[in-house]
Amino acid sequence: MAKHTLSGSDRTTLAGAHCVGPADPGATLKAVLVVRHRDAQAFAARVGQLAAGDRSQPHLSRDAFATQFGAAPEDLAAVTAFAQQHGLTVVRTDAASRMVVVSGTVAQFNAAFEVDLQQYQHPAGNYRGRTGTVSLPDALHGVVTAVLGLDNRPQARAHFRFRPPVQAAASPAAVSYSPTQVAGFYQFPESTGAGQCIALIELGGGYTTSDLSTYFSGLGITAPTVVAVPVDGGSNQPTGSADGPDGEVMLDIEVAGAIAPGAKIAVYFAGNTDAGFIDAVSNAVHDTVNRPSVVSISWGGPESSWTSQSMQAFNEVLQAAATLGVTVCVASGDNGSSDGVSDQKNHVDFPASSPYSLACGGTSLRASGNTIASEVVWNDGAQGGAGGGGVSGVFALPAWQQGLSAVSSTGASTPLGGRGVPDVAGNADPQTGYNVRVDGSNMVVGGTSAVAPLWAALIARINATQGKAAGYINPLLYQQGKSFNDITKGNNGSFEAVAGWDACTGLGSPDGQKLLTLL
Repeated sequence: MAKHTLSGSDRTTLAGAHCVGPADPGATLKAVLVVRHRDAQAFAARVGQLAAGDRSQPHLSRDAFATQFGAAPEDLAAVTAFAQQHGLTVVRTDAASRMVVVSGTVAQFNAAFEVDLQQYQHPAGNYRGRTGTVSLPDALHGVVTAVLGLDNRPQARAHFRFRPPVQAAASPAAVSYSPTQVAGFYQFPESTGAGQCIALIELGGGYTTSDLSTYFSGLGITAPTVVAVPVDGGSNQPTGSADGPDGEVMLDIEVAGAIAPGAKIAVYFAGNTDAGFIDAVSNAVHDTVNRPSVVSISWGGPESSWTSQSMQAFNEVLQAAATLGVTVCVASGDNGSSDGVSDQKNHVDFPASSPYSLACGGTSLRASGNTIASEVVWNDGAQGGAGGGGVSGVFALPAWQQGLSAVSSTGASTPLGGRGVPDVAGNADPQTGYNVRVDGSNMVVGGTSAVAPLWAALIARINATQGKAAGYINPLLYQQGKSFNDITKGNNGSFEAVAGWDACTGLGSPDGQKLLTLL
């Protein structure tokens, strides 16, 4: 059988990992095969209209999307036949998301895709991995666009930070706020988000209903309806350790739920792999039961840590969200302009760097009474935390960012040569952080992880007030950039805040009333 190499599937060993031998040939695993769009040309044209700022086309319904742009039955049948030829079990096929989930043994996957799965030790956790590329039969050339999940290394990290127990001597006094106070500082329009659904993406950890009840009752708020949605074996599994993924899960629910308590909160739990991450977001975007109008993602990793096939597959999910009228808010990272990469170069975080994400950066906000007294770029300096931002090395400059420049901390201004990150910002400094409850304890948390659900709750309020979904708003925000508190002081390492858009805080933090008028 003639075969070809799947473009973009090349994997290298994770830095710091050590191969300890072949993966157990009898061990079982699942993989996700992503299938091309039906009528890819028409899909690209529709996405192109949105990217150009053309909002004249109505949002597609989920059923209409599946019919027009989902996977063709003959493509799904071809993938199913290939899987069965190699003894793999087809667990699930979904035309709307264009995904086929298959299971089998390591030996079967090695043979089917001509890979050699190995076991690796790594300080962040052991994983099953591969190097090189994935092969497919020529009959599937162009049909399958990505094969995900063979490698189960951790793909993303949560972008939240607890307040350090000891303050630097020169630091201003620490303060903290409830999410509703922050919404008030930003002039969020009056609304509970009733009738909306906010999707939260989580790659581990969990929540306890008792903690949520205690937290919301303490705020004097009727607790929102929270539902856990399992994806590919993921589930609501609290670890009992606040500094683990529970901190992310609880932060997301409490920020979004406090600001939009009338909205349903659907929490999609999946494993922390490229397959799990992409499938969780896809499940949320195409969910015909909970029907989210906004998605909040507080996880990500440097662009350099992703394969191009994974980024393409993820970006197509975000494009689908745009056509469906689903706004996707994504944290831009907590490690400044390096994004935590130790090569002394600038990096941005993905999926925040997708042009179809509303990338959310970080500020440090101090209030006087009910108003903002000062707001600057979040950068802890010696503490190490700072809002992520910079210029993508993968995604081209969107039309709506044409003419913008990134100003370095030395004052040099360079026209953007790629997608600039972030788009917007909000309070993220742990020293001015959010009062939350995690695993039975009250604490203060910051990070751009808080900004994504903050913006998601704002969009839910606006959607509820308008009676329709705002959808993909990036082009509109840049056309009418006066709906923000412009942040002009501070840096995130390599980039400086300036008037207008910058690679630290984007267009700025929200003025909710002005955004309501705009949208």
